Amino acid sequence: MRISRETIKEIEGMAKKYFQGASGCHDWTHVERVRNVALHIARKEGADRGIVEVAALLHDIGRKEEMKSRGAICHAEEGAILSRKILNKLRFDEETIEAVAHCVLAHRYRNEHIPQTVEAKSIFDADKLDSIGAVGVARDFLFAGHPGLGNLYTGNEKKLAATGKDYSYTEEDSAVLEYEVKLKHIREKMLTRTGKAIAKERHLFMKQFFDRFWREVQGTV
Repeated sequence: MRISRETIKEIEGMAKKYFQGASGCHDWTHVERVRNVALHIARKEGADRGIVEVAALLHDIGRKEEMKSRGAICHAEEGAILSRKILNKLRFDEETIEAVAHCVLAHRYRNEHIPQTVEAKSIFDADKLDSIGAVGVARDFLFAGHPGLGNLYTGNEKKLAATGKDYSYTEEDSAVLEYEVKLKHIREKMLTRTGKAIAKERHLFMKQFFDRFWREVQGTV
């Protein structure tokens, strides 16, 4: 199914409604960045750019519900349900709907759904790349600063990360714990050759930042 620019704009307008009042770390600017990087990866990897663009626009439309539920709702699963409704309303064919829904469902780091298509892998990598590098560090601290969600640091991060447990939305959660549990491992999770190349440089910048962060906390810089 060829997806026209008019339809893309219509989907964009529908998707934006789910981001009214959204947290700055998962607002519309995040969607725009994911779209840009996902399309870059799609071009390099030979993915269907129409499916990738639509999926990028819709990938986080369930995020507000997850935030409200403090993690009880998986935003990827909720987003896949909402995406099907939107695309059915626009009379997309079933194959395209399921291709987009799979991208949305499988883009999350913390669930059991594995990206099976080059389009889903493009979305997964683009979304993860926005979690590392300069923007990733900024988003990490912005998320931790959301009322009731986390701390700057607690000093327990390395010990907690070693347990393998998920401390999201708990009083132990912090920006630095997110780095120790998730962000420092993102580079290893990339699924496309293009994503791996971008992740290598972003990872290095992020590692240097957090190494310096701890030196400053300890007063050695």
